[in-house]
Amino acid sequence: MAKIGTMACILACIDFSVVTDRVLDAGARLSRALGAELVVLYVAAPDPAFVGYDPGPQSVRNQIAEELREEHAELAARVARLLESGVNARPLMVQGASAERILEHAARLGAELVVLGSHGHGKLYDLLVGGVAGAVLRQARVPVVMVPPAR
Repeated sequence: MAKIGTMACILACIDFSVVTDRVLDAGARLSRALGAELVVLYVAAPDPAFVGYDPGPQSVRNQIAEELREEHAELAARVARLLESGVNARPLMVQGASAERILEHAARLGAELVVLGSHGHGKLYDLLVGGVAGAVLRQARVPVVMVPPAR
């Protein structure tokens, strides 16, 4: 893809599902074409205490911490592969409700484009019923690129 302009920041939102590689590929191609930094955002599950649940015994807290470390390592590895391929990318991992965090960080970073995956329910289902993609599409202040799963 030929470079067609410059853009400061593209936010690529991943969840380590089957569509993640396609989101990263689309984000990388757009980043190269538009001369933008690609921020790869992963929103981890909120802290149990934050959503009103008792975090439980130390073993549960240790398990949650280990899961967060593994997710962080996976995010870092994926961004490292982007950097190796020449994409100006950086990772960002936060906790919370996915749609809210995506919208919050798109605004905070001044992202001019958001790239995220669709899990194949169909656009009408997501728009009518909800889901992260539907919420982001309805509330985003910038263009959103929806990446479908592979067929």
